Order: sequence, then structure tokens, then C-alpha cells
Amino acid sequence: MANGTILVVDDEVRQREIYGDILRDEGYAVDTAASGEGALRMLAEKRFDLVITDLNLAGMTGIQLLSTILQADPTVAVVLITGYPSIPSAIEATRKGVYTYLEKPVDREVLLGVVEQAFARLALLQKHILGSSPATRSMLRMILKVAATHHTVLILGESGTGKELVAREIHALSPRKDQPFLAVNCAALTETLLESELFGHEKGAFTDAHQQKKGLFERASGSTLFLDEIGDTSLGMQAKILRALQEREILRVGGTQAIKIDARIIAATNRNLEQMLRGGKFREDLYYRLNVIPIVCPPLRERSEDIEQLALHFLRKAALAAKSPVSGIGTEALRALEDYDWPGNIRQLEWAMERAVLLGEHEEISLRDLPPEILEPRGEAEALPPPEPTDSISPELVPVIQEGSWEEHEKAKILQALQRTNGNITRAAQLLGMTFRTLQYRLEKFGIKRTQEP
Repeated sequence: MANGTILVVDDEVRQREIYGDILRDEGYAVDTAASGEGALRMLAEKRFDLVITDLNLAGMTGIQLLSTILQADPTVAVVLITGYPSIPSAIEATRKGVYTYLEKPVDREVLLGVVEQAFARLALLQKHILGSSPATRSMLRMILKVAATHHTVLILGESGTGKELVAREIHALSPRKDQPFLAVNCAALTETLLESELFGHEKGAFTDAHQQKKGLFERASGSTLFLDEIGDTSLGMQAKILRALQEREILRVGGTQAIKIDARIIAATNRNLEQMLRGGKFREDLYYRLNVIPIVCPPLRERSEDIEQLALHFLRKAALAAKSPVSGIGTEALRALEDYDWPGNIRQLEWAMERAVLLGEHEEISLRDLPPEILEPRGEAEALPPPEPTDSISPELVPVIQEGSWEEHEKAKILQALQRTNGNITRAAQLLGMTFRTLQYRLEKFGIKRTQEP
């Protein structure tokens, strides 16, 4: 049986009954309203995943209802039904964020197909991006809105806010989902290596070019290419990326023949690109080419309503990996988590939960299990004794975890992973959920000496 809540809005009682019977037969929980005003009263009392409304309602129109619903909750999918489709109304509804249009008479299988697809998209998205705060719901709605298109997307947000996760979800919900998602961290490579990685090279193009290599732009044709940390590229590299986006073709390094590409580009940065424009560090033409559809990943301090759900998710994940009995968060510990401003955002929260699971001695996480910097704003850090080391973590790593910033916690996790894999970087990257290249970048960033190559 299906799951999900649906509100059917139509001023004709027979139509409400028909749609309601079809959907209830498939297991959906369905309520009905005879007007837009009545629908809003019901939405104020209960949350619905999907609203199916006639366009031409008496009183408030379907488009007015659509606009009001999405202002309150951008993740609700709204389907408009009309017997008289028109270009102006379709354009207005699309601009306001309608999920889709259906023309009367509505075929049963078409209706069920649209509903099933709407719930599948929402379920896939909410499985990975947790939270119900207004900021999160707004971001989710934007992801759902842009995923079905082929437009370029620019994801903005501080470090640790989940920009790559958003990019992956856009790809997973897009028509290109059956093709592999390709990504590159522009900040992790030198300009020469980045150029070869993006555009490929011909045999003999440089000393070590022993054979022809296809670049990511070429390999991502028919799929999605994620350019992470685009704000860290040089002006010269920006010019080459701009040409690829404008002309939809590239030249391999050392090549003379233009190669057509069909890659959907999603770029991300934690930098203020508008400020970089003013300082002459980012090309204006590339900025406007990338900024077709911007999505902002809100910092965790702006979505404090999500902290409990996120913290419990990371706690359960860490407890399962560590085979730990820890299963909950005490009231005082949760209050401390919600009071903290999280400069490292979601990534920092995940590491804090991993640390708490490793050092926790009871089924519930308490204040003493949290990193000191989380407790300092509450004036309680000095009053709490440091946690004792446990068998789950190497003793030499405990001082690193107990002191310093969240970046030092990241360094500690990397050191622990390298210990567990006897210095094998490839296996350590797999344990950490990173790519090999990202881990290499982190090793250089933290000055960690590599003892064994993969």
C-alpha cells in the first residue's frame, strides 16, 4: 500500500469523490476541500505532501492557492487540473513552482503515475537531506524544481553545509540519473592537473602524456559534472571553463579538434563570488553563466530546528559502525547542541556525534561526551572533567580530539582511518567516505605524512 498524504481541492463534489476514491484505493490518505479558502484552513491544521487542485475554483483560484501553499511550505508538490489550458496560466504556474499540469478529463493511470512520481522524488530527496526547518524546506523545493531541467546550477554555502550532497541529489532526480555522476575538487589540483582532468589531453601533449585521455567534460556527456570549489580556480582556468559552457565544446590539451559535449554543469563554492568579482578575482561573464539557478545551502546556525534530527541520524550511523550501545541524546546535551553556532556546520555535527559515540559510556550521550568548544558558550566546559579514553579509539588520538577546533577533529578522524588501514590511503578514503583525491588534499592541508601509497 502507498504512503503519503494528499489534499484534493475542487468545487465540484463529484470530481472530489472521483479523485479521492482513485487515490484511496491505492492506499493514500486523502482529504478533500471544496474551495481554496477551505484548503488553507486544512493546511493550517495538517501537513500534506501533495495538493491536487482545480485551476478554476470559485473564489480563490488554483494559482493563488498554489502561491500561498508554496510560500508556507516549499516542499509540498502542487498539481493543477484544468479543462482550459492556456499559455499565460501555464507560464505563471511554472514560475510559482507548480509540480505539473493535468488536463481534464483526467485519466486514472495518468493521475496515479503523476502522484507516484511526485512521492518518489520527495522520498528520495528526504532520505538524504534531513530537516524540516523553513530554510531546509526552501532548499529542498529548489532542488526538486531544478532537477528536471538541464540548466546550470550554482550551489553556494559555507564549508560543511552539504553542497556536494545537494549536487548529487539534483543528479539523482534528473533525467540523467542513469549515467554516472562525475565530480572534481578544483581546489585540490594544480592548474596543470586540473586542466588535464577537465579537458583531457592528447598523446604526447606533455612529458608524461603516454596515451590519449578523455577529460571530465567529455566523459560527462549525457550526465552531470560537479565543479566543486569553483571559486578557487585561476582567471585563466575560468576563461577555459567559460568557453566550454558557452560553446558546448572543448579542446583536449595538445589537441586541435573541437569536441562537442553535453554535460550538465553544477558548480559550488564557499566563497563570496560577488566580492571576488569586485576584486577582479572572478570573471563576471563566468559568474553569470554559472549563476543561472542559484541554490543556497543554509548554515546549521540558521536551521537549529533540524539539529535534533540530524544529530540522532549521525549518532545512529556512528553507533552502528562502532557497534556501540549508544542510542540517544540526553536533554542537557541536546540543549547544548542546539545552543552552539556550528562554524563547521553539518560536517562538524557529524564528527561531534562520532566522537560522542566513541567516548560515551552510557546509552545516552551526556554533556561530558561533547567536544569542549560546544560547551564553552554555556560556561560549563571547565567544570566538566575530560572524558576517559576508550578501547574504540587509539590513545594517542584522544588529546587531538579533546582539544582545539573542529578541523583538528577532522585530522584525528583521518589519522584514525590511516591507523586502521596501516597507512593505505585508498582504503582509508573508503572508510572516511571520501574520494582518494579529496583525502590527498586533506593530508596536504593538515601536513600529515603519507607512510604508504595505495
